[in-house]
Amino acid sequence: MANISTQRVSRELSEVQRSEEAANSLIELTLVDSNCSRLRGTICGPPDTAYEGGKFNLEIEIPETYPFNPPKVKFSTRIWHPNISSVTGAICLDILKDQWAAAMTLRTVLLSIQALLATPEPDDPQDAVVAKQYKENQTEFRKTARHWTAAYAGARNIDHPELDTKITQLIGMGFNQENARTALSQCNWDMEKAIDHLTDG
Repeated sequence: MANISTQRVSRELSEVQRSEEAANSLIELTLVDSNCSRLRGTICGPPDTAYEGGKFNLEIEIPETYPFNPPKVKFSTRIWHPNISSVTGAICLDILKDQWAAAMTLRTVLLSIQALLATPEPDDPQDAVVAKQYKENQTEFRKTARHWTAAYAGARNIDHPELDTKITQLIGMGFNQENARTALSQCNWDMEKAIDHLTDG
């Protein structure tokens, strides 16, 4: 790995670990296998959002051309959000693409992703199904996002026990839990449509 990149990542890592802002914002940054090209980021869901109480992990890959090119970042914790793929964890965020600047840091990236959770951009989606639900049915979107935050990110959520009941019913029909949750989420928790989705797939 290029020396300038390694030095920069080491400096940024210690900055985040010492930063009061990072601690207050509940963001963390750690090395994976003591390797400066791979890091793990952690962000907590912002208060007063469907992601509140959740802890989300991100995979961060640092290119040799860093900081002149952006890091590659994706969610490893599954999440229901218009700008994040519910399948791959890919993120649609301008600073990870053409709006990156060498003065930006990994702390900037984590804080920007955390801010994205609070202010989705459904007109520039990464996940078209989630964006459609967000625009057309805010109640269903929030209910689904809360459920995913509880299921995958550790939030405490007993707001909608009927959602777990529907998943359990589909598991009883022979579908696996992940597929059942995804199909129900994509079909606004309509059992008949979810079953059709699962059997057609």
